[in-house]
Amino acid sequence: MDFKDTPEQAAFRAEVRQWLTANARPKQSGAGRPSQAERYDDAKRWYKKVADAGFACLDWPKEYGGAGLSQIHKVIWSQEVANYAEPDGYFVIGIGNCGPAIMHFASEQQKQHLLPRMASAEDVWCQMFSEPSAGSDVAGLRTSAVKQGDKWVVNGQKIWTSGAQHSDYGVILCRTDTEVSKYRGMTMFYIDMRQPGVDVKPIKQMDGDAHFNEVFFNDAEIPDSQRLGEIGGGWGAALLVLMNERLAISGVQPDGFPELLQLVKTLQIDGEPVSDNPSVREHLADWYCQHAGIKASTNRMLTAVAKGGMPGAEAALGKLVGAVMNQDIANYALQLLGESGPVMNPDFAPQQAHFQKTALFSPGIRLAGGTDEVMRNIIAEQVLGMPQEPRADKGMAFKDIPSGNQSA
Repeated sequence: MDFKDTPEQAAFRAEVRQWLTANARPKQSGAGRPSQAERYDDAKRWYKKVADAGFACLDWPKEYGGAGLSQIHKVIWSQEVANYAEPDGYFVIGIGNCGPAIMHFASEQQKQHLLPRMASAEDVWCQMFSEPSAGSDVAGLRTSAVKQGDKWVVNGQKIWTSGAQHSDYGVILCRTDTEVSKYRGMTMFYIDMRQPGVDVKPIKQMDGDAHFNEVFFNDAEIPDSQRLGEIGGGWGAALLVLMNERLAISGVQPDGFPELLQLVKTLQIDGEPVSDNPSVREHLADWYCQHAGIKASTNRMLTAVAKGGMPGAEAALGKLVGAVMNQDIANYALQLLGESGPVMNPDFAPQQAHFQKTALFSPGIRLAGGTDEVMRNIIAEQVLGMPQEPRADKGMAFKDIPSGNQSA
């Protein structure tokens, strides 16, 4: 890894800084917290502005709405835009997960129609893998797609779908064959989220928002032309999406350290700066090591991708460590705030109630994109080379796998 910009990268960074200075909003304290609908509208505005300026999806080909640059250019953009109060990572699921699936599997005509609209957030996308009965086992899904002529009829339920209530399209993984193993009987499609037979129900969270959703399919019809990949090839397609998902999440996954460092510079305990407290300093040192490790690991992975490699399982490291760290830091910050910790009003709470909001939402981050347990298994098997966990259903036809829906 080389953390220094090349002359070309330095010129690009200067161009980005100049544009952001003129077009992005600076971070301000006491600005209040907009509603979820307002944040969505704000994100749509920002993405269109970025696309019009030529900075959208920097590593996508130009004919698909991108800039034809590299992952390193994306990193430079992310580093610079982080200094401003713009919702730059709001549609990361659609662009980071669904975009690569469309680019890899869709027809050329579909790519040229769908991808530029996705890059500018003219169309918003969601990813539908998780199901109530499958838990963390994506391959255990039961939403069915039955072929009828040149279309597929879909029935079932997805859950924890981020942003589904705002989405125009979604990538969906379905069970198309129960006579083979669970990994060989899946197929991927994309579907119009506004069409008949698709019912989205937001899930109210304890922070007051509804980031996640349940999605029900009742005889929803998908044309075969919207199939992504081969029939029965859904598992391979899903792995492509999941690898890109972890790469996308690693770029926006907060770990909480910069915000904590800013907080401790302003607090006092018994008239003394809290940063002088040995216990606080010990926590800061520990979390800084983790913060620096996540950053170095992500940069190493992005360097490999920029040289033509695929995003690997190493992305699970940043997701696992960062999500846990983010929650732990939020809880610790509330302890440091003492009696003012429960104050949720952004006009009065430090950093616009950042830590209060994080404490309520961070448990969901440890589920989104794969639970802690899933991340540990990925790291153990694909990074450390340890043996897979024993599976009683290995090689078994999906229809023969016992489920809670079967009678004794």
